[in-house]
Parts: sequence; structure tokens; C-alpha cells
Amino acid sequence: MTKTLAKGSRKLLHAWAFYDWANSVYSLVIASAVFPIFYGALFREADIEKISVFGGSIARAPLISYVTAAAFLVVSVISPFLSGIADYTGNKKAFLKFFCYLGAFSCIGLYWFSLEHIYIGLSCYFLALIGFWASLVFYNSYLPDIAFPEQQDAISARGYSMGYIGSVLLLLLCLAMIMKHEWFGFDTAAAPTRWSFVLTGIWWMGFSQYSFYYLPRGNDSNGKLRKDVLFNGFRELRQVWRRLGDSPKLKRYLLAFFVYSMAVQTVMLAATYFGEEELEWGGADERTVGLIVSILLIQIVAAAGAWATSKVTVRLGNIKTLTIINVLWSLICIYAYFVVSPVQFYIAASFVGLVMGGIQSLSRSTYSRFLPETRDTASFFSFYDVAEKIGIVIGMFLYGFIAQLTGSMRNSVLFLGGLFIVGIVLLVRVNKTGKS
Repeated sequence: MTKTLAKGSRKLLHAWAFYDWANSVYSLVIASAVFPIFYGALFREADIEKISVFGGSIARAPLISYVTAAAFLVVSVISPFLSGIADYTGNKKAFLKFFCYLGAFSCIGLYWFSLEHIYIGLSCYFLALIGFWASLVFYNSYLPDIAFPEQQDAISARGYSMGYIGSVLLLLLCLAMIMKHEWFGFDTAAAPTRWSFVLTGIWWMGFSQYSFYYLPRGNDSNGKLRKDVLFNGFRELRQVWRRLGDSPKLKRYLLAFFVYSMAVQTVMLAATYFGEEELEWGGADERTVGLIVSILLIQIVAAAGAWATSKVTVRLGNIKTLTIINVLWSLICIYAYFVVSPVQFYIAASFVGLVMGGIQSLSRSTYSRFLPETRDTASFFSFYDVAEKIGIVIGMFLYGFIAQLTGSMRNSVLFLGGLFIVGIVLLVRVNKTGKS
């Protein structure tokens, strides 16, 4: 049963933002903190660096990078026509639920991740990533449907803030279980680590029910499901591309977003690996604790960053604020090139958190503001999401390629700083008048 609420109502906006609280535990526990540490420890305990998989011998770091890239490619391909189908059939909530449950159950499946059953484990990791990111296509597309333009910046920032806070709470519980496993009746830290994946899936599914109860089914549609509906998404994608020609400001913004988002997402995905390999931690325990502290620091500061950005935007406007944030990102990358000690890394992590939450929430709401009048919001947001995902694939590939070519991730970080500078130039052009 769905409770029908008026557009812009406080309860509806809160229900939408609450899905960030529900699903953000994946990005922290699985993508950033507990699973990466668990994955590395699995190989270290077995005293192996490479494993035979996919017909060859692959080191652990490239292996998970390849699986991650493959999953993002799948999301990039399926999200455009899935969003088109959702708008066509008028039931985007059904798709949101499907990918939510796919991701959540896959997180639970990581409980059985092992080197002996590597294909099953990697499949769960692969599907969890797809579930998380594909669900965001439909979640983001709700923003112009449930909020008026003047509400979108604030509610977008609230969603990110709730996500950061909720994910930190679950991570703290998971860390308590792992580091003080005897308090919870476990003999070793291995069992509570695996149970962290189960808790992530349960949290994601459980708290999503509040959002599912209040969010509308989708746009009303008289279209009947036909055999050619699978191709409807591609037609929608083509129509959106054509409409971009009539919206030069939106087109310029999308280009700028593609470039700087490529850098932002790569930093977020590669930060842990940079910290593991390039810093002088002093020992394995110090490395584990230090990385966890850094991740928590980023999440906590990011909540404040998202809130502060929404306030600055009121004074300066969206594009000027995004430009300033990109300047800060480029300076952070330059600083990171010289980081060698844990304390320096903590300082970098604090600034990353401050600008991470701000640039994500503001990018989403800025895109929503630039959209033309349309009922097919999911199709337009698929462009946004595809740009982001393709940027991740390209960014991660170039990051790894430069590190391999030069022998240091520090050079890759400088490359990311260059992307932010290009993003600044492109953002300055967004509000440029005249022919595009």
C-alpha cells in the first residue's frame, strides 16, 4: 500500500531523503571500509598475492578493479533503457524496489565470500554494485517529481547528510563487533566481519520500506507493455540527446559534470588503495586502524560539507559554488601528492570529506534545475547517471594506467587534479550567453 502525499510536502520529501539513509551503508561498509579490508586480509592470510581466475593469474587489487569496472559498464548500459521503461510504464518504484533488493541480498551473499568459491563471491560483489547504482537512477529521478525547484537543493543535501550519518552509525556497530568481537560472543574477528555484510543488506532493505510506503508509484501512463518496450529506453535516450541541443546550458553543464565527476568518483574509489600503498603506517594494525579512522573522518565531515554547501549556494548560486569546490578539489590533489605520514593523510581526508558531500548533492540538484519541462525525468537522469558511470570506468582505468606506467599512484593523483582544473574551465562556460 502506498500513502499518497502532495508534491513538496514535508513527509514526502523526508521519505525520499530517507532512502539515502537506507542505501548509503553499501557505499561505506561494502565499497569503502569493511569489505576492502576483509578482501585484502583474505589474501594475506592465505599468503598469496595472485589467484587463478577468468583463465589467468590475477593479483588481488587488479582483480577487484576489473570486477568493479565491469559492473559499472553494465550499469552504464542498462540504466538508460531501464529508466525509459520506468517512465513509459509509469512504475519507477517497482524498478527502485527490484534493484534495492538485488543489492541488499547480494550484500548478504558476501557472507560466504572465499577464495575457494571466488566466482560466487565476486558475483555477489558484482551484483551488489549493480543493485546500488542502478537503484540510484530511479531514486534520483524522483527529485523533480516530489520537490519544487526552490526545495531541491536543500532536500538533495539532506539526503546526502542522512546517508552519511546512517552509514557511519552502522559502520561503528560493525567496527565494534570486529574489534571487540568477544563482547558479542565471537571467538575471532572473521565471523563478525562477515556478519557486517549481512547487517548491511538488512539495514538497506529494512529502512527502504519507509521510502517505498510514501513515494508515488510513478508518472501516470496509458502505455501498455508491448514487446518493443525494451527498445523504448534507447528511443528515449535519443530523444533526450536531441533535446540537449535546445538546452545549451544543460549541455555545457553535463560536459563539465562528466569531467569533474570522473575525478571525484575516482578519488573516492581509489583513496583507500592510495593510503595502503603510499603511506608510512608502521605496521599492519596501524594501517587498518588508520584507514578506518580516515574513512570515518571523511563520512562525518561530509555531512557538514553537504549542509554548508547548500547554505553557500543560496548566496553565490549553483555554478559559482561548484566552481569553488572544484578549485578546492584540485588543491587537495596537489597536497595529496606530497602526503607521506598518517597525520597528513588525515588532514587530506578531512578536506576530501568537506568537499565530497557538497559536490555530490549540489551536482544532483543543479542538474535537476537545468532540466526542461518534462514528465520523463528518469530518462534525463539516466544521462546524468551514465555520464557518471562511464566517467568512473575511464577515470579508474587512467588512474591505474598512469600508476603502472610511472610506478607511483602519486602521479595519478596529479592527473586527477588536472581533471578538476578542466572542470573549472568548463563550469565557467555554463552560464556563458550566446551560441553554444
